[in-house]
Amino acid sequence: MNTPARTQKTFGLIIIGDELLLGSRQDRHLAYFRELLKQRGKRLVCCWFLSDETESLTHHLRFSIDQDRPAFVCGGIGATPDDVTRACAARAAGVELFRHPGAAALIEAKFAASAYPERIHMADLPAGSQLIPNPYNQIPGFSLQQHYFLPGFPQMAWPMAQWVLDTYYPQPSDQPPRLLKEQSLRVHATPESTLIPLMRKLTERFRDMKMFSLPHLGSEKYVELGFRGEGDIATAMEALKSALQAKGIDYSDP
Repeated sequence: MNTPARTQKTFGLIIIGDELLLGSRQDRHLAYFRELLKQRGKRLVCCWFLSDETESLTHHLRFSIDQDRPAFVCGGIGATPDDVTRACAARAAGVELFRHPGAAALIEAKFAASAYPERIHMADLPAGSQLIPNPYNQIPGFSLQQHYFLPGFPQMAWPMAQWVLDTYYPQPSDQPPRLLKEQSLRVHATPESTLIPLMRKLTERFRDMKMFSLPHLGSEKYVELGFRGEGDIATAMEALKSALQAKGIDYSDP
């Protein structure tokens, strides 16, 4: 599927760069994209950190493209030899790199004669790519099969990601986004395994919600039990409390 689905609710995120995995730089993208999507009623369901290694990057991009889920890809689209994302994206999609005339024109306009011989390689994109405007320095990103390739720099990538969402996945003006909600309580003096039958019943009853269980260790041991989703979370929580009360299980609000 090459045409973005405007009702798409879930997205992936791929963050590329040896410097992040080696620790010389700290990632800022994950927290930002999680919140950006959340505020638009969408959800981040996977995030990968990948090195600038050609075979691994190609393999992971191919797998991601095959999932038919849109994903933002940050990093590795510059002109230096370690920027291999453009070539890997082409290989993953089974297409050739070509010099995109629109990207070439933007790079030439930005750098004039100094666009050659090196900077112009940033216009070598996978065949079939569409440009993503970069308001920071006009060097575009690109989209391919619902994957949106952005620079690694947050000041460039983040406004470009907003443009992608506004352009391809807009929220209808008469339909405000249904934001993901979450509520939980604390279950005391009860092993998590004891709660499994109760969780199974409530999961079956509230299929539009996701029930979760998070044991907390340390001086105060308890199980955080709750729901997240877009449905009637108040009713689901009342059902959870009633089920715990019926079994005589002690709980408290967080």
